[in-house]
Amino acid sequence: MNVENLTQDAVNLLCKLIEIPRTSREEKEAADTLTEVMLQEYGLKTEREGNNIWCIADGYDETRKTLLLNAHIDTVKPTSLWTRDPYKATIEGDCIYGLGSNDDGASLVSLIQVFRCLKDKELPYNLILAISAEEEVSGKNGMEHLLTVLPKIDVALVGEPTGMQPAIAEKGLMVLDATAHGIAGHAAREEGDNAIYHALDDINWVRNYQFPKKSGLLGPVKMTATIINAGTQHNVIPSECKFTIDIRSNEQYSNEEIYDIVCQNIKSEVKARSFRLSSSQIDIEHPLVQKAISLGKSPFGSPTLSDQALMRFPSMKMGPGNSSRSHTADEFIKKCEISEAITIYLSMLQDLVL
Repeated sequence: MNVENLTQDAVNLLCKLIEIPRTSREEKEAADTLTEVMLQEYGLKTEREGNNIWCIADGYDETRKTLLLNAHIDTVKPTSLWTRDPYKATIEGDCIYGLGSNDDGASLVSLIQVFRCLKDKELPYNLILAISAEEEVSGKNGMEHLLTVLPKIDVALVGEPTGMQPAIAEKGLMVLDATAHGIAGHAAREEGDNAIYHALDDINWVRNYQFPKKSGLLGPVKMTATIINAGTQHNVIPSECKFTIDIRSNEQYSNEEIYDIVCQNIKSEVKARSFRLSSSQIDIEHPLVQKAISLGKSPFGSPTLSDQALMRFPSMKMGPGNSSRSHTADEFIKKCEISEAITIYLSMLQDLVL
């Protein structure tokens, strides 16, 4: 199979996927189509749980290290600003327009073709392809569940739109729900204790606090107050004010450590929705990273979240397309980007030694 033929197969499969709505938790039809194509057209032995699909290359040996190839099947919902039908694959010149074409369809179809090429080769490592659901919502039935049924993984190559540059660190995410408490009273009299004012003091701390440990790749931890809600009517001093804090962590802190720092510095009651979406980093000396560097690629730190946040082993994010196109109207990918991805992936993996 040459790259030209693999690229055409990838483009054909991508066009099929674009025309199947597959927002998070609603990927069943797309997973059915992928399973059918991979089994009947590509001859791949697939396994499936829910809307997650995986393939293990022949010759698996538990004494060897294992490389995981991963991309996700789901998309966000289309915005109202699309000028094209988001569920129609529209090809104009080298561009393929359609929802999920860039995020994450191009990486998905490229990695499937790469797995087709490598599955029968005598590699010095085990190779697994995993297609995950619910990535866009960090759902518990996606990668988190998939990792409980896969063999032990030593390192992962995560396909996401990075312009085929290797992201060797990724910011994590933690969302905090905070509640400031006061005492209700009549706004016309000197009574009550305004919860909004307490919340504003805490929000001001969130706005100005600088975490001392910064990352060379990811920069500082970023905290942002994004939602606030209080009060029932204009003449009642509010006894409660709720606000939400979006926190993007670097690899210098665990989410639990950040939570403790916040709790020690604000008076509001604070609850974390989850600690599970951690920041990640792979050593620049790791063979997978060094292989990318040897091909002229430049490692960087990514501010966007992916399934890497759920991986407790080294992982590198790298795929065709551009992150700035993700979640936007008239999303597109270029055929040449898919061809380049397949070529680079194969060059990286064929003689990789873990």
